[in-house]
Formats: sequence, C-alpha cells, structure tokens
Amino acid sequence: MTLTDAGPHDATAATTGTPGARRDGHWIDDWRPEDPDFWEGGGRQVARRNLVWSIFAEHLGFSVWLIWSVSSAFLLQMGFSFTPQQLFVLVALPNLVGSLLRLPYTFAVPRFGGRNWTMVSAGLLLVPTLLFAVAVQHPGTPYWAFCLIAATAGFGGGNFASSMANINFFYPAAKKGAALGLNAAGGNAGVAVIQLLLPVIIGGAGIFGLVKASEGGLHLQTAGYVYAGLAVVATVAAYLWMDNLTGATSRPREQLQVVRKPHTWIMAFLYIGTFGSFIGYSAAMPLLIKLNFWVPEPAPLGTGIYFAYFAFLGAGIGSVTRPFGGWLADRYGGARVTLGAFTGMVVFTLAVLATLTRLSANPTADPSIASDNQSLFPWFLGFFLLIFASTGIGNGSTYKMIPAIWRREAESTTAAGTPERTAAITASTKQASAALGVIGAIGAMGGFLIPIAFSSPWVDNPLSATKGAFMVFTAYYVVCALVTYGVYIRSSTKAKSLVVTGV
Repeated sequence: MTLTDAGPHDATAATTGTPGARRDGHWIDDWRPEDPDFWEGGGRQVARRNLVWSIFAEHLGFSVWLIWSVSSAFLLQMGFSFTPQQLFVLVALPNLVGSLLRLPYTFAVPRFGGRNWTMVSAGLLLVPTLLFAVAVQHPGTPYWAFCLIAATAGFGGGNFASSMANINFFYPAAKKGAALGLNAAGGNAGVAVIQLLLPVIIGGAGIFGLVKASEGGLHLQTAGYVYAGLAVVATVAAYLWMDNLTGATSRPREQLQVVRKPHTWIMAFLYIGTFGSFIGYSAAMPLLIKLNFWVPEPAPLGTGIYFAYFAFLGAGIGSVTRPFGGWLADRYGGARVTLGAFTGMVVFTLAVLATLTRLSANPTADPSIASDNQSLFPWFLGFFLLIFASTGIGNGSTYKMIPAIWRREAESTTAAGTPERTAAITASTKQASAALGVIGAIGAMGGFLIPIAFSSPWVDNPLSATKGAFMVFTAYYVVCALVTYGVYIRSSTKAKSLVVTGV
C-alpha cells in the first residue's frame, strides 16, 4: 500500500497493510477492490461506510429535488392563483435543471474527490430550501420568482450523478449492480419520503389516521427549514466519515470520450424510459390525482381522493424495486431484466390509459364528477404502481449494464492476467463512471418532459392531455423494448458475449 503525507496513525496503517488507510484530508492512495484479499481484509468495510453516507446525502438531494412535486399542490390553498399548466411547469423545472447539472457533477468527483464534492453538493441544498421557505410565506411572490426558486431545486438532482460515479469506484465489478442499486434506491426513496412527510410537516395532512394534520393551518416554510437543517447534517457527515480515492481521477477530456461511443447514446435512450419515467411520474403524480379525482368542495375536506394520502406510493414502490432490479441483473443479465421491465411498462401503461378513458373531465368544483371518478381510482392507482415497479427494476438493471459493457470492452482487447488487462479495467471503470453521468443526465430529461406533456398547454382539456401523453409514453416504451432486444439480446455472437458477462 502506498501512502503519502501520512500522520502517525496512518503510518501505522501503512506498515500493517490495512486496506483503506487514509492520509491527511481523507484521501486513500491504494484502493484495489478487485483484489479478494484487499476486499475481505478491510476494503469492504470502507466501501460500505462511504456507501451509507452517500445514500444519506443522495436521499436528501432527491427530497429537495422533488419538494415542488407535492408542495405545488398546496400553493392554491396558500393563496397563490396558478393554473394547472403553471403548476406542472413548477414541477418540471427542477427536473430540467437537475438533468443539466448531472454532467458537471459527474466530472466533479474525479476533479475534487468524492468526499469533497459530497460536502459541496450537500451544502448547495441550502439555496433551494431557504429560498423556498421565504417565498411561500408571501402570497405576493410573483410566478417568475417561483420558477427561479424551483429551478434551484435542481441542485438536488445533480447529486445523483456524482454519488453514483463515486460509489462506482469503491466496489468490485461483481458487486457493482447491488451497490449501485442500493445507492440509487436510497436516493430515489427521498422522493417518496418528501411526498409522504411534507404534508405532515406543513400541517396539510396526516398519515392514515396515525398522525393527525395540524389544526393551525398550512406552513409550507417549515419543510424548507427542516431540509435546510438536514443539508447541514449531510455536509458534516461527509466531512467526518467519507473518503476520496486518489485513483479515481481523470481529466474532463478523457471522460467526455464516452460521448463518442454508441453504447452511451443507446443506454441514455433506454434510461430516459426507465429513470426518466420514474422521476417524471413521481413529480406529476400528486397533481394528476388532484386534477382528476378531487375537488375542493365542500370545504374543508373536499370530495374525492385527497392526493396527499397516495402521492408517495409510486416513488416508494419504484425505490424499493430498484435494488431488486440490480440483483436480478447480477443474476440473469441486465439486458434480459431491462427487456422485461419495458414489457411491463408497456402493458401497465396501456392499463392506466384504459382506466383514463372511463374518467369524466373533472371541473374545479363539481363534487358529483369527483365522486364518479373516485370509483375508478383503485384501478388507476394499482396499474400506476405497477408502472413504478417496472421503472424501478429497469433503473437497477440498466445501471448494471453500463459498467458491464465498458468492462467487457476492456477484456475483449487484452489478455487475462497481464498488466494491460489491469490497466484497461482501471480505465474502463473511469469511463463507466463518466458514462453513468452522461446517461444519467440525458435520462433525467424525462423528468422534465413528462410533466410538460401532462400540462400540454396546447390542449384545452387536462384529461385529454393526460390521455395523449400516456399514448406517447407507451409508444416510446415499445421502441425501448425493441432496442434492448435488438442491440443486447438478439442471437449474434457479440450479443451473446455481452449477455454472458452480465450485460
């Protein structure tokens, strides 16, 4: 093990060969996860510690990223007069900014170190949370100001790319699927948690009778202050317990080479279908329920299905199934699992569409229409949750495919047991981390496009816009399934070799 500038404690670790020994600044110079002795001799514990705090920071980032997905549905009750189209734009803007930030956030890990960038990215969450807390307290805040503040929530979306790129360096190839799946699932769960707890925190709703809503009215600003405090906790935790890897370095020019590879764009296209659907549906689901199944009359509870009780379920299901998708990919191959996920998405999206065809357009204050639509809600919710489950499985399997594709390429051009093979695998890990960022950035664009499709300002009837959007999504999933089969599964020699190696 090679350590530089080590203090007395680290010097002892260096002489004893302790895996993961750190010098000043929490830098680890010698990291060999593919070495079984190194991994079992302490490397596993170091990787697990970094994974735990990475999950915490990423979870918080996702919560802040999607804070507008549920808070936007409360703005009207706070005295703001926004149209459904304006609310969907507020929901979509963080996803647009978050997707654009994912590429620079990926490059930041090898440039500054995974621990250091986790501290910075967690600290940046103070911007959207504190601005949110201030703005919602003033009914006179203009819509354009809300748009700017919602855009800053995109900082939370960038966290995913840097977190995944960082954890990719810590784990051996055989365990990347499960590790990346857990890391991503912990982050994705932030969506469900914010959608479950925000209504409770602000006094807007209870939790199925277990927790009662506040009787003092809505206080949206409380959610902003709570998550600002958690951002401070995440920053301090990264400072104390995470590490930087000296070997996880590369230049942006080297990382950008992945954009020249066809697999980068193919996987990005597929990831729009899986993760883009997960984050887009998560952002839009509270408003979809509110607009189609609930009206505010008669006050104070209104008629129909209250969105706050169900909005978190989709994101929760998608988060839980994501590591399952990674596990299935480790066992059966990522391409096969991804094809199964897209098949499920096609079937269940058609089922949701069939349910929507039986709904009546829900006006803003007609209890009779809301009551009629309410009888169809269990079908709508059930099929929608199955879509979320499919997106989660697809998210886990596609992220298993990415490092496997790059590793396979390195192995196919070098001989086993040679220094060239070792160097090629190291380079492929760096390239795969860059690819994760590029693919994640493009895939997250789905989180912007889906709410915009649901808003469809060119369509007068919101229900008609929703039906049209689901028809387009179904067609996209069909194309994704065909691409997955044609590129990674069909019976060609190259495709067979990819499947055998875990793709």
